[in-house]
Amino acid sequence: MCSFVASLSLTCIKRFFGNISFAVLLNLLVKPGWVFVENLVQNQLGHVAFGTFTALSSLTIILATFSDVGLTHYTVKRVAAEPAYLATYFPTILPLRASLNFLALGALLVLGWVVGYQGAQLTLLAIIGAALLLTQYGQFLRGTLQAHQRFNTDAVLSVLEKVLLLGLVLALLPSGLTLTGYVWMRFAAAAFAAVLLYGLMVRLFGRVRYRWSWGHARMVLRETLPFALITLLYGANERVDMVMLERLASPAEASYYAGAYRWVDAVMMYVWTIMPLFFARFAAAINSRSEQRDLLWFGQRIVTLPLLLACAFVLFRGEVLFWQFTHSTPAELARMTLCLKILFLNVLVHGFFAIYSSLLNSTHYVKTVSWLVALSLGLNVCLNLVLLPRFGAVAAALNTLGCAVLVSGGYVWLVQHRAGVAVPWLLLGKLLGGFLLLCAGWYGLQQTLELHWLVESLVATIGFGVLSVVLGLVPLAELKKFLRPGAGAKMPPNAP
Repeated sequence: MCSFVASLSLTCIKRFFGNISFAVLLNLLVKPGWVFVENLVQNQLGHVAFGTFTALSSLTIILATFSDVGLTHYTVKRVAAEPAYLATYFPTILPLRASLNFLALGALLVLGWVVGYQGAQLTLLAIIGAALLLTQYGQFLRGTLQAHQRFNTDAVLSVLEKVLLLGLVLALLPSGLTLTGYVWMRFAAAAFAAVLLYGLMVRLFGRVRYRWSWGHARMVLRETLPFALITLLYGANERVDMVMLERLASPAEASYYAGAYRWVDAVMMYVWTIMPLFFARFAAAINSRSEQRDLLWFGQRIVTLPLLLACAFVLFRGEVLFWQFTHSTPAELARMTLCLKILFLNVLVHGFFAIYSSLLNSTHYVKTVSWLVALSLGLNVCLNLVLLPRFGAVAAALNTLGCAVLVSGGYVWLVQHRAGVAVPWLLLGKLLGGFLLLCAGWYGLQQTLELHWLVESLVATIGFGVLSVVLGLVPLAELKKFLRPGAGAKMPPNAP
């Protein structure tokens, strides 16, 4: 539905930043397909079982994110800059990373017991935790490939586990799928991928003989721990709702929220795919506010335009995204649709202001951004404690939206008053006006014509394309420049 605007945006990015990596393209193909497979799994397992799985997985993700302590990111940077680092430090780092996995798994089980999981649920938590920690260990091993510029190999391996799991799920769906079986399938896929990655690393770089050094271990942990704390904040802020919903409301409410949030993840993948490109350019322009301003104004349109169309589609036709849920009641579908529409208002906020976070994190304001995220997390947890027991998934979606507005307001204030980069207020007004006109036109379509949702969406997309040109959101001269072969060597001036 919004592929026209997204493709146009990616074309512009490709012209300006160079070729989009094979890894990005491969992930863009595989990960959306996984959304439909997870819908099938949720439909077959049922909301109660899938809600339990979602809560256990989210708890695992929060802790596993911290268990890496930033080693993956740190290792990629060091190996890329110092080839001798692999032989010098890996004999200590490899057993250190494995030991952290075992410690994290133990801590996960203790935390699970503390929040009330017992018996079979605690066993499932252990299997889910082991699978995710194996996945993270595989990501750590892939860092050596990235550091040695083997990006195509890394691209294939980055989706290997997903492809394996997708095949297993599709093979077993016709004969029936249980929660325990699904969890064990995930573990098997993660274990196979981790073993394969380790074997490939040995084949390419030779066998690393473990040689423990307390000095090396202390130095690495001291340098990576601050990054781990920041990562923990982001991970907890994103996943805490699932756990609290299952504990304070019900597994079914957690499942409704998960079914809606899955589409948020799918759409936001567009943002997280292009943000690293802007992050690198912001960092390169750290000493030039005018260059940062031009990049921010250019990126504002690239990031926001496709998401405006996606959000409008969900607000007016969001129910069609749950067509695979044949076992859900009309009331359950209506609840998931309501959560989806609220969560896509959150996507709308991110569409406007995610690039401001990228600018801040690439300069001197990482700690300030972390404090903002910590404030958002604290507010979200407090609101959840009060509202989730009574209002369930809808309250979680509203809390997420409120926290996004708070953090985004902080981003804009910091960019304007601390970073000293001019905020494109006129462009923001045009983008908001374009979105409101799109919504008004879509509402008019529904009130005056009875079209199939696909035809209706196509008409709205064409109308939005025309509207974007009329409002100057996609200047024709700039569009021709970016579509011309060899274009993009220089940032176009932006004067909305």
